[in-house]
Amino acid sequence: MADVINYDGKRFRKVLADPADDAPIALYRQQGDLVWAEFTGGDVRRGSLAGTRDTDGVISFSYSMVLADGRVISGHSVNTPEVLADGRIRLHERWERYGAHAASGVSAIEEVR
Repeated sequence: MADVINYDGKRFRKVLADPADDAPIALYRQQGDLVWAEFTGGDVRRGSLAGTRDTDGVISFSYSMVLADGRVISGHSVNTPEVLADGRIRLHERWERYGAHAASGVSAIEEVR
């Protein structure tokens, strides 16, 4: 089922314990296998990502963001989709940050309707 996922126009937000939290929301765009997004909210003043989607719906992208405290963060992420029971998409992220703020981890974002 993942091979039919089209990310164009979908909005995603980090999976949170507190839904009232002001987490960034990203608006995804897609043209063919090219996927990109812009996001803002919470402590992110501005962020963007760009990458490609494979035939299984997995997105591999690079990202950069400027935080409220002035830090500039960049990295890479591989996001694997899961279609939830209600039809929304959850993306399971394996991410890595570069440079002075180097870190790696796993997280998840979900489609917001």
